[in-house]
Amino acid sequence: MWILLVLLYGLLKGGREIAKKKAMSKNTVMEVLFVYTLMSFVFVLPEIPQAGGMEPRFFGFIALKSFVMFLAWIFGFYSLKKMPVSLYGVLSLSRVLFSTFSGVIFLHEILKGNQIAGLVIVCAGLLLLRVTPGKKNLPDTEQQTGPEAAVPEAAQTEPPAPQAEPVKPVFIILAFASCILNAVSGFMDKILMRDITSSQLQFWYMLFLVIYYGLFMLIRRIKINPTVFKNVWVWALAIMFVIGDKALFIANGMEASRITIMTLIKQSACLVTIIGGKIFFKEEHILYRLFCAAIILGGIGLSLISL
Repeated sequence: MWILLVLLYGLLKGGREIAKKKAMSKNTVMEVLFVYTLMSFVFVLPEIPQAGGMEPRFFGFIALKSFVMFLAWIFGFYSLKKMPVSLYGVLSLSRVLFSTFSGVIFLHEILKGNQIAGLVIVCAGLLLLRVTPGKKNLPDTEQQTGPEAAVPEAAQTEPPAPQAEPVKPVFIILAFASCILNAVSGFMDKILMRDITSSQLQFWYMLFLVIYYGLFMLIRRIKINPTVFKNVWVWALAIMFVIGDKALFIANGMEASRITIMTLIKQSACLVTIIGGKIFFKEEHILYRLFCAAIILGGIGLSLISL
């Protein structure tokens, strides 16, 4: 059951990356961040009766987890806005290494031979993304080189899409920082769910996030355009976030679940972001990225054998 719950989270996470980029095409990063967080909190309000009875010491830990995600989302949203969603989805696999190390070192989880092999294969898929056969550029740029570059005028007959621009190193760094912070949050989930319920964690986590983003908006004097509330992608983002996190928190609360395996299963999100990148944003190099995703999914499947 916990494997299916984490798989649901992974697929919804991939859908969220698509929704984020679509939402930010109509509104600013902070508008989307704040309103989607606020909507998500409204959706979890029915859990108030189950959110009480928590020991005071856990409020501090949840506040810290929320602050980690507060930073992770800001970094992640700004980097996603400036890079192809399919590339962002595979770059996020870097959290696999951090989460695996934290699970082995701090939670004393033991990796079997097939799980180590699966981890290596998943990492290989990430590394292969850095080289596109037959191209001189890295997949970061989404630009054509070689024979395709002989007709640049034709390519300029239509307005360039945002993903056609080279990705600056600062946004790659922000994406990796977001991945590491997300991994820290995932580690904290596993620890917290040993002593509290999914309803308690989700309610207070969302409340702290709303407070953090609200204060940030006030301090920076950022105004909200009312059109953000009519942005259907923001609504979709909030719904997928609430359902996905609920599934993940429940999975973390199951004794048999392991953070090292959960991290690998979450990477199923890359398949959704790659396919969505082609459908919604007309991104290039999709076949090669699907090849990378196939390697990654193969590694996930291998890690689940004899679990």
